[in-house]
Amino acid sequence: MNLKIRTQVVAAATMLMMPHMAGAEDMGLMRVDSTTIDDRFESKRGEPSNISVISGNKVEEAHAENIKQILDAIPGVTAELQSQDSLKIHIRGVENQRFMGEKPGVAVVIDGVPVFERTGRVNINMDDIESIKVIKGGASYLFGDDALAGAVIITTKRGAKMAGGQLSGEAGSFGYKRGLARAGFAADKVSGHVQVSRRDAKGYYYQGDYKADYLNGKLQGYLSDSSDLTFGWEVAKRFKDSHGTVTGISQAALDPTSVNGRDFARHYNVDLGKFYLTYANDISETSNLMLNIYQFGDHTKYWSSPIRYSTTGAAVTDVNAYANGNDYKQVQRGIKGEWRGSSETLGWLGAVDLRDNSYKNKVTILQSHRASPSPFSGVTAGTVTADDKTKERMYATYGELKFAVTDALSATVNGRYDHMKLSYDDYLPAAAAASLSKNFNVGSWRAGLNYDFSDSASLYTNVSTGFRAPTIQQLFAGTINLTGGVAANPNLKPEQAYNFEVGMRGKLDLIGGIEWDIAAFQIDRKDFILNVAGQYANPATGVTDQYQNIGGMRNRGVELAVKTDQQQLFSMDLAYTLLDAKFTRYDNYNLLLGNRFSPAPGASRIVTYNNSGKTVPRTPKHKIFLAARINPFAGFTLTGEMNAQSSYFADEINQEKIGGHTLFDLVANYDFTTGANNGVKWSLFGRMDNVLDRTVYNTARGYYDSNGDFSYNAEDLSIVVNPGRRWTAGVTATF
Repeated sequence: MNLKIRTQVVAAATMLMMPHMAGAEDMGLMRVDSTTIDDRFESKRGEPSNISVISGNKVEEAHAENIKQILDAIPGVTAELQSQDSLKIHIRGVENQRFMGEKPGVAVVIDGVPVFERTGRVNINMDDIESIKVIKGGASYLFGDDALAGAVIITTKRGAKMAGGQLSGEAGSFGYKRGLARAGFAADKVSGHVQVSRRDAKGYYYQGDYKADYLNGKLQGYLSDSSDLTFGWEVAKRFKDSHGTVTGISQAALDPTSVNGRDFARHYNVDLGKFYLTYANDISETSNLMLNIYQFGDHTKYWSSPIRYSTTGAAVTDVNAYANGNDYKQVQRGIKGEWRGSSETLGWLGAVDLRDNSYKNKVTILQSHRASPSPFSGVTAGTVTADDKTKERMYATYGELKFAVTDALSATVNGRYDHMKLSYDDYLPAAAAASLSKNFNVGSWRAGLNYDFSDSASLYTNVSTGFRAPTIQQLFAGTINLTGGVAANPNLKPEQAYNFEVGMRGKLDLIGGIEWDIAAFQIDRKDFILNVAGQYANPATGVTDQYQNIGGMRNRGVELAVKTDQQQLFSMDLAYTLLDAKFTRYDNYNLLLGNRFSPAPGASRIVTYNNSGKTVPRTPKHKIFLAARINPFAGFTLTGEMNAQSSYFADEINQEKIGGHTLFDLVANYDFTTGANNGVKWSLFGRMDNVLDRTVYNTARGYYDSNGDFSYNAEDLSIVVNPGRRWTAGVTATF
């Protein structure tokens, strides 16, 4: 049995049980590897879904500044980067719509703890990754709400291998710096480590400073030869300013760093805290128990909504003039338990998932101003415009059965049932509704087959589901805000996604070994929640704004992954995605032309579109990643990477097309040892991104006439320009 797999849960206990467990595996036990607590299984054998795994070693060798540079190597996965490490993860084109503020449709789980910002962004400590596992397709059968297109499961470093110390330092373009120090120990009954790290940079973009300080560690006790208890913690302080958004292709060309622009939101101060306790026990040769208790906290303060008019009605251009001071506190608490068993023909998993999440939101006016030139639109500094709390309580049970139909054919069935209770409390004195609530009961499932042609090739297929519950704002918009113009709809149903997948995976005994995986998929989104009046209200239609289950989307494609043995003189990785993402129903979309802030007659008008059949924005049809490595002598590796994608539409009406691009990166690593008994391992690296200094857009979005000239075109797009060629270099000493 692979020692690395076992050490992630039971560490030193593995060495005591190795002969015993190896014998159990030789018996051909049918095992269930699915888990939402501790991703200790890396084997794909018998798995009916498309799964990709990236080891911590690969993450370290990449010396990435953000996780996008890692996930590019997985077909079907995109990370939409605005700047620095502010990004969202997408799988198979789901949820790549209008704003960066939408949920991602992907479950992100770190050490069993679901982590996300309300906007769907994630904060990930790049210095503490042991492995990344990506499950593609509807994954609500394991993770519940919002796992429409899959899950990203990150396991952090732990165990006896962390004993000793490590010092690391890096520097790079635009003032980038990184420093890390770690100390750990390992004894017969306990092991642990503490790590402190910082990343900061001035940034390419105007007001693009960012800083991330992390303190994290693990303490793992081996209670017996078959059980252990792990306590993990991580606290972080992060600051990030403007994302560098510019308006229109002219500003993108002349002012790519956004000196003359104002982002809608900036000046983020983020305090994070993640704590968990995991108990694991191999009760017998054929059964295992895991329990997990966790808490994840996110306290974020930021500015939003640039002030456009002063108290006198004069235009305001001050880059630091913002209307809203946002104070957002998120706490996610939960308990999970998983019990699995195995026999020669049957494997099973039974589990519970209990969550208690709360989201507090308070908005205070920072400066007195007018919302429009009208003298009646004045707002006074210090006014509290929002003060509310949303609670989510989730009670779920889930399970899996895996059974051998024949020696070569195995079947897997998963099921999960979620009971969700949403509640909302508004603390403003003039609140329209002081307290609201809504419950949902949702079932999710997966059914799949895996057929082994041989020990080196298999065919797999599955059908799986995902869901997303309506938000409080969608359910009760008109009740929460009587002046907002959107009617409440407490009868909304959860959105549903149905994933169909068929693929083949295998290994070839060529050039040290080739792993390959190819899959075809289709995701159908049903009961998509949209506003019946479209993007903006159009009084001429006489239609009352209201969120309803009236949208649809279909994403189809093919994914190919090929990997060769990195220990050979030459090696390579290939990831290719063919994606066709279309709206199957999107009947009413309103494009606003003119000045939306002016109340004057004729200052704006609306053009209505039917977007059914149109391509989902920011979903290039072709995407390819290629990494080629050479190891000319011991310890040295030179890697060239190519990231290419075809054109995509920046908007839902499919008017503004962004051209495709190809970027090249280079990474050099050199490892050697010094000292008595070669006790110190040194790692030197250099990395250069966008070697050819190509001018491309990280992202582009269009949804209204932003300059108010009654013409919607490329000058109205919200664009983040890629920083161009940049470098990082550093050294690490491990002892």
